[in-house]
Parts: sequence; structure tokens; C-alpha cells
Amino acid sequence: MNKLGVLGEMYATSYLKKNNYRIMARNFRLRNGEIDIIGIENPDSLKNNTLVFFEVKTRTTEEFGTPLESITYFKIKALTRSAEVYKASHHNLPDAMRIDAIAVILTPLGELVNIEHVKNISG
Repeated sequence: MNKLGVLGEMYATSYLKKNNYRIMARNFRLRNGEIDIIGIENPDSLKNNTLVFFEVKTRTTEEFGTPLESITYFKIKALTRSAEVYKASHHNLPDAMRIDAIAVILTPLGELVNIEHVKNISG
């Protein structure tokens, strides 16, 4: 992963922790896919928690489109397959699950400009 991607995931992880997500894993890799961040929303609730798989896209410019525009139908399908494998191989996780996107905009020096969190990009 490049330096820009590492910074974007660092900012995204910090954002998620501040917004009531417990981070379970980062950079979960399979042969045909990777999930950037895996977390649980509302981790202290026994009934109202959700397993969330995050795709993080980081840019320093929107010259070639926004970070969210780079998430294709095929990427979402690969994320879905990877999420199903993760869920099947880890026990005691919430039944509810979804895939979210986090768009991170940085300055050329790596300073945070904006974070946008879009819930349920697969549905």
C-alpha cells in the first residue's frame, strides 16, 4: 500500500473510533480481495450493533473524480465476497452487517481536509 493509502486509513480509523466503532481488523486480505477496515458499530449494545466492512479511498485532488466514484460495481462485489468469508471464519460477531465507504481528502502534504462516510454502499 502506498503512503497516501496508509494515511487515509489512519485518518479513517481515528474517525471511526471517535464515532462509536470498535475496530476488529485492518487490511484483511484474501486471494481475490481486501477489506481495508472491519469494525462493529455500537459495540456496547447487545441488540443494536452491526458488523461493518469499510472501503477507504484517499485522494489529494478530485481532478480525476471523487474518491467515492472510484468504487466500482465489481469492487463492491469483491468486498461482499470477502465480507462473507470473514463473517464465516470469525465467531461471536453481530448478525447484522453492511459495507460502507470512507472518502478521505488530504492536502499534498498529508494533512486531513475532509472525511465523508457513506453507509451501505452495497444495498
